Amino acid sequence: MAILQTTALTKSFGGLTAVRDVSIAVAEREVHAIIGPNGAGKSTMVNLLTGQIPPTSGKVTFEGRDITGLRPDRISKIGIGRSFQRTNVFPTFTCLENCWLAAQSRMRHSFRFFRRAERYASCGERAERALELCGLTHRRDTAAADMSYGEQRQLEIGMMLATEPRFLVLDEPMAGMGKEESGKVVALLRDLARSYPLVLVEHDMDAVFSIADTLTVMVNGTVIASGPLDEVRDSTAVQEAYLGDGEEDY
Repeated sequence: MAILQTTALTKSFGGLTAVRDVSIAVAEREVHAIIGPNGAGKSTMVNLLTGQIPPTSGKVTFEGRDITGLRPDRISKIGIGRSFQRTNVFPTFTCLENCWLAAQSRMRHSFRFFRRAERYASCGERAERALELCGLTHRRDTAAADMSYGEQRQLEIGMMLATEPRFLVLDEPMAGMGKEESGKVVALLRDLARSYPLVLVEHDMDAVFSIADTLTVMVNGTVIASGPLDEVRDSTAVQEAYLGDGEEDY
């Protein structure tokens, strides 16, 4: 059964319709990749799923609950974590401190400023666990500014995990990376897919094909194909619209 589902989701900006009547369903332990050329509506779709923008029409449900139009903080707190195209970390904080802050955001009273942070033992435990999951335990006490771009992207995923989500939405996690760094993130996502359902927006087709179970292809705001990876990848319509003849660098 679908843990997250959209029904006829549409978003218009004035006379421009960025997403038109998109219906997808993501099952438990599924990696659902959304691909398409620039301007296809992928990032708008991510923002609709995570509350950054409200839809013009349509519906989003998560675990059977209607979450259409909820604020980003509400959606985050009910269990949907997301990463962004641009790295969002605190550069002067250590890895542990970045994850600690993310974990603390889940406390009922996360802004009690007159208690020492060290007293929140559960936050520390969640932060340490998140560092382990994202492969940065060895960088625990390193400031984010002193790490490579790829490690910062890993840290951002770690911060997301520190909030204890049940569903992950990743917006181009390999953007701007070299081959070696991309390989590390692909391995990380493959590990996470054992425990979390994922929606993945990504331009790196090698990465997508190596980890996705389901593929949705968007062009000009509409879905032209959606289904099992091999079936959609081999579709003539998809290849003509987006993937090309196999000789291009997607």
